[in-house]
Amino acid sequence: MHRQKLTPLALALAAAFALNAPAAFADDDEPPIAVPAPPKEPGQTVVHADDLDGEMNVILHAKGNVVVTRDDQKVESDWLDYYQNKSRVKAGDRFRMTRGGDVITGTTLDYNVDTYSGTGMDPVFSMARQNQTAAKPAPGAQPAKPVTLRGDGSQVDFQGQNQYRVYGSRMTTCDPGDEAWYLKSSRTDLDYNAGVGVAHNAWMQFYGVPILYSPWLDFPLNSNRKSGFLMPTFKTGSSGTEFSLPYYWNIAPNYDATITPHINVKHGNMLAGEFRYLQPDYSGRIYTEQLPKDKLTDQSRYAWSAIHSQNFGHGLTFGMDFNQVSDNNYFTDFGDQVAIASNVNLNREAWLNYALNWQGGGGNVTLRAQRYQNLTINPGPGDIPYAKMPQLTFSANQSLPSGFSANLISDLTRFDHPSLQNGERLVLYPSVSWNFDRSWGFLRPKLGVNYTHYNLDAFQGNPSNVQTRTLPIFSTDAGLYFDRDTQFLGRDHLMTLEPRLFYVNIPNNKDQLSLPQFDTSLNDINFAQLFTENRYSGYDRINGANQITTALTSRFIDQTNGLERLRLAVGKRFYLKDDVTQSVNQPSSDLLLSAGGDLTREWRFDSSYQYNQQLGMTERYNAQLRYNPAAGKVASVRYRYGRYEQLDNSNNYGPMRQVDVAAQWPIARRWYAIGRYNYSIIERKPIERLAGFEYNDGCWSLRMYSQRYVTDPTTTKNAWFFQLELKGLGALGNNGVQDTLRLAVPGYTKINE
Repeated sequence: MHRQKLTPLALALAAAFALNAPAAFADDDEPPIAVPAPPKEPGQTVVHADDLDGEMNVILHAKGNVVVTRDDQKVESDWLDYYQNKSRVKAGDRFRMTRGGDVITGTTLDYNVDTYSGTGMDPVFSMARQNQTAAKPAPGAQPAKPVTLRGDGSQVDFQGQNQYRVYGSRMTTCDPGDEAWYLKSSRTDLDYNAGVGVAHNAWMQFYGVPILYSPWLDFPLNSNRKSGFLMPTFKTGSSGTEFSLPYYWNIAPNYDATITPHINVKHGNMLAGEFRYLQPDYSGRIYTEQLPKDKLTDQSRYAWSAIHSQNFGHGLTFGMDFNQVSDNNYFTDFGDQVAIASNVNLNREAWLNYALNWQGGGGNVTLRAQRYQNLTINPGPGDIPYAKMPQLTFSANQSLPSGFSANLISDLTRFDHPSLQNGERLVLYPSVSWNFDRSWGFLRPKLGVNYTHYNLDAFQGNPSNVQTRTLPIFSTDAGLYFDRDTQFLGRDHLMTLEPRLFYVNIPNNKDQLSLPQFDTSLNDINFAQLFTENRYSGYDRINGANQITTALTSRFIDQTNGLERLRLAVGKRFYLKDDVTQSVNQPSSDLLLSAGGDLTREWRFDSSYQYNQQLGMTERYNAQLRYNPAAGKVASVRYRYGRYEQLDNSNNYGPMRQVDVAAQWPIARRWYAIGRYNYSIIERKPIERLAGFEYNDGCWSLRMYSQRYVTDPTTTKNAWFFQLELKGLGALGNNGVQDTLRLAVPGYTKINE
C-alpha cells in the first residue's frame, strides 16, 4: 500500500476513481472494492488515474492514463501533479486538453483550472466554432458547418476562457491532411470572446510559397466586426494594373471607416475612404476617391458620394443622396461594366417627408430638391434631365364604406434646365375607387380628374405664359380565377385559367402637345404596362384613350412539388379612338405573348413576343432556355430581337439582334469553366466576352477570367479578374468578382458555398 496524506476532498476524489485504481485502494490478496462515485457538481475537480499518491492539502500525484475534469475542461496526460490549494495542474510527458470545442495537445502543461490560464509546450491545436452571429438556416436546411482552425506552435499561453496566445504558430482552416496554405507568425492572439485573431510578423504561405507578408494581420474568428487590414485586391485591364490594400477601422459599435490606398500603374496613386455611422434616429455613409494627379490627363480626379437618412419623430423624416465625379470619363476610366452603365446621370437630392395618419387613412407630404450631374459625352439638350428646384408633393387616401376609397395625388414642381423651357407645374389628381375582391375574381373601377397648371418662363423670344389642362379619367380592372385538376406530362397538375379585362376612357386634348416635357417619356409596351391608365411616365403627357385591354393567363402547377410547369399568357389592347399625343394618329394595337415555366427541375424556359399589328411586323421578342441540374452546373442561351431599340450603353437607337450564351460547368475534378458570349448579329461584333475558370479545393478556391465589353458604339474595355479565396480567412483579389459573374451568367453559383 502507498502512504497517502489526503484531504477530505482528495478522499472523495479517490472514491471517484476507485474503479480505475485497484492497486492503490485494495489489498493485494483481495479483489478491488467498487466505491460509487459521488455526483459531480459545478466547479468540482475530478481525477482518474492508474496510480495515485498525495500529501494532505499540498499535492496529488497521478500516473498512468490520467484524466482530470473540471466543468468544460478536461486534461489527459501520462502523469500529473495537482496542487489542490492553488487549483494548479502540471502534466507531461504528453498532454491533451479539451476546452469546449477546442483540443490542444503538447508535451508539458502548467495550468490553473480556476482561471483557465497557463502554458503548454509544443502545442498542436484544433479549435472548432459555430458562427454564433450567422443567420439561422431555413426550415429543413442543413445548419452551417463549424469553422475549424488548426495548427501548431512552440508554446501556447492560455489567457482565460476562450483566449489563447500561440508562439511560433502555423495555422490553417484546411481539413487534416490538407497542407495547401498556412498562416505563419511569430505570435498569434486568438480571442474567441471578441471574435478576433491577430497574427504578428505574419507570412501567408500557399503550397510552401510566401504570397503575402504583414507586420500584423487581423482576421475574424466569427462574423463580429474588427479593426485591421482586409484582404488586398488586384485588377488589370484597360484601366491599368492596380493594387489596393483596405484597412477597416471599427471606431465604435455604431461607427466604422475603411481607408483604401490604390496603386495604379497607368493613372497613379489614389486614396479612397468610406465612413459609416448608425444612430437610433439617423444613419448614413460618406465615400470618396481622390487621385491628386492623373498620369494621363495631368488633372485631379475624384469621386464623392454621401447618403444620409434621419427620423425626427412624429412622422417627420429627412434624407439626402449626393454624388459627384470630377469629369465625364471617370467611370469609363475607373469603373466596371455595371458602374459605366448605371452612372449616366448622378443623382443629387435632398428631401423632407412628413407622414400623416388618421382613422381609415393617411397621407404623405414631401419637399424635395433634385438635380443631376450628366456624364454623357457631348450631350444634346434632351440628354440632360431637368432639375427639380424644388418639388412639393402631397398624397392621401381615405377608406370609405362598402369598399370605396378616396385618393389624392398632388405635385407642385419648379423645373430648371440650362437650355430648354423652364417653368412651374401644378398637378392635382383626386380619384374615387371601389375594390371588390373575392377568391374567384375581382372588380376595381376608378374615376378621377387630372388637373395640370403650367406657369412657363419666357423662352426663345416667346413671353411667359400660363397653360392649363383638365382631363377626367375612368378605368375599370376586372379578372376571374378558374382552376381544375388535370393530367399534364403524365402527372397530376392544377390548371388555372385567368381572364382579365381592363378599360380606360380619357378624352383627347390637343392643347397638351404645346406643353413642355419636363419629366415625361413614352413607356414601352409590356404586360405590366397594358394595365395602366397612361402610356407616359410623368404628368406632361396623358394619352387620350377609349381602349380595352384583354388578357388570358393559364398555368399548369405540379401538385406533387408545386412547380409551375408551364405558364402561357396573351394580351392585347384594343383602341376605340385615336390618341392625338402619339406621333401617328392611330396608336399601335400590339399583341403580346408570353410562355415559360419549369419544364423539369433542371430545365427552365422563358419567352416573350410583341407583334405590331399597325405595321404588320414583329416589334420585339426574346427567348431563353436554361439548364441547371445542380449547383455549379448551369448553361443558358438567349436570343433578343428588337425592331427599334436603345443600343447597349449608348443614346443611339436602331434594330437589335443579339445572341447571348453563358455557362458555368465542371470540366474536371474541382475545375469549373465560366463564360459568356453576347454577340450582335447586325453589327457583326461581340458586345461582351467573358471567359475563365474556377477551382475549388475545399480549403481554397481560385477564380480567374477575362472580360471585354462595349462601353459605347466605338469603344471597348478590357479587364482581367483574379481572386484567391482562403477558407475561413477571406479573399485575395478583386472584390467585385461575384457580382460580375452573377450578372454575366444567369444562375451562377459560388462553388465553395
